[in-house]
Amino acid sequence: MSLFSSMPYSPAAYALLLLCLLLAVGLTVAALRRTNRQRRLLRIGAGWVAVLAIWFTAFPPRHSVRGTSIEAIILTPGYHPDSVRQVAQLLGPATKLWRLGFSAPSDTPSLPSLLLLRERYPALRRLHVLGIGLPTAELANLGPLRLVLHPAAPRPGFRQAAWSRRPAAGQPLVVEGVFTGLSKTAAWISLRGPGRSADSVRLPAGTGSFRLQFRPKTPGLAVYQLVARQANQTVAAEPVPVEVTAPQPLRILLLSSSASFEFKFLKNYLGAQQHRVALRTGLSRGLTQTEFLNQPSHDLSRLNAPLLARYDVLAADAGILATLSASEVQTLTSAIRGAGLGFILLADAGPLPRATPARGSFTVAPSSGTAAERPQRIRWRGTLDSATALVPATLRLAPTARPLLTDGQGRPVVGAQRLGLGSIVVSGLAQTYPWALQNADDTYAAYWSYLLRATARPLAPLAQWQSLAAWPRPHQPVALRLVSAAPVSSSPVVSGPQSAPGVRLALRQDA
Repeated sequence: MSLFSSMPYSPAAYALLLLCLLLAVGLTVAALRRTNRQRRLLRIGAGWVAVLAIWFTAFPPRHSVRGTSIEAIILTPGYHPDSVRQVAQLLGPATKLWRLGFSAPSDTPSLPSLLLLRERYPALRRLHVLGIGLPTAELANLGPLRLVLHPAAPRPGFRQAAWSRRPAAGQPLVVEGVFTGLSKTAAWISLRGPGRSADSVRLPAGTGSFRLQFRPKTPGLAVYQLVARQANQTVAAEPVPVEVTAPQPLRILLLSSSASFEFKFLKNYLGAQQHRVALRTGLSRGLTQTEFLNQPSHDLSRLNAPLLARYDVLAADAGILATLSASEVQTLTSAIRGAGLGFILLADAGPLPRATPARGSFTVAPSSGTAAERPQRIRWRGTLDSATALVPATLRLAPTARPLLTDGQGRPVVGAQRLGLGSIVVSGLAQTYPWALQNADDTYAAYWSYLLRATARPLAPLAQWQSLAAWPRPHQPVALRLVSAAPVSSSPVVSGPQSAPGVRLALRQDA
């Protein structure tokens, strides 16, 4: 850098230069003529510094650095400073640099959108991206720009995660995914609810798939935490947002051929869950007893179309089917096939009654020896729930049927078969009330909730908004989808503060 490298060739510049030189000579001569010779060199140096300050005020010094006008650098979250220095050294220190979409320090300007970059610098041809990469919404704004990716160094974290966004209260919330650690130290993956850890699993190799389960009980919005720990340190944490929905009450008809603890406990449990329950119990030939919970009483003496239309599920034991007339069996089958009625049959250890709908899909295999006398481990299909119970019989299912519960050897204990619009469930567990007597209320509730959800008549879906972005981020657009069983009669209105007017949305139709 030279003192005169930035001097423009103009008369005013030469005049200022001559004035500065005369001033410097004058200050030097004045310092030499002083009678007091102490600090003479310091006075001369101060005079020259003052003259230089006057010159640099008018003509600041300049230094040329290498840069490029066809390439630029974009910083996204997760970038490493060393990578920035390497790319800047390669392209030149004068290359333009921005941060995209998040607050930036004063030394680096932020860029709200790539579209603005293209408008301001049309000569750009390549864009160097450092960090986690560009949001999907910004890809449409690239235009002719060519991307050059400089990914961040690998970090421990959750590579995949999936869970039900709207679990029902009391139903299991299962979180599955894959965690990748940077070391082979054992990792603990935990799902943390409000104030406590809900479930955890250990990955011995520090990397692998996991499956966690929690049963939320309170409806509402909640954010759980998926946390990974290695060597007693938290290495990754991600939010698990859910909307816990209140279970919708069902209409359930119970038919028992004789008084039993099974139907008594089931009736009380369903009534406590605010379901509408009716129970008809056979006392003797031609004599029955009826009970109603959460609904007015009505005639249950005969199965007909108006009666079955009032209910979503009919649960009966094997003995009740032998008492039904041919017209009642036909009405029941028609209600299942044409109206979507769910039917649960608590089977005995013997063959199924001939009146059983879809009887050919189920074959009862009685348990023998210790298998029938000792409690067996049973597991819910698709969940981590398990329990022990007496299994008097297992099932052999047709290819069209599916198992819902299995025993320790993988044999079906409860199976389901679609019949038209409805579902038929046959259970080899004739007695589940011992769970309630053993204070295993969670197991009892999980079992019957699972069976009812697999059997009940499909309910009309409510209109709801769905977010198509798994991980919404601040200041980034989020695509929404409105799901409704009926056509939307009016445009949705987005409301803000009370003083601001609402904005109507124009929905794009999904073909």
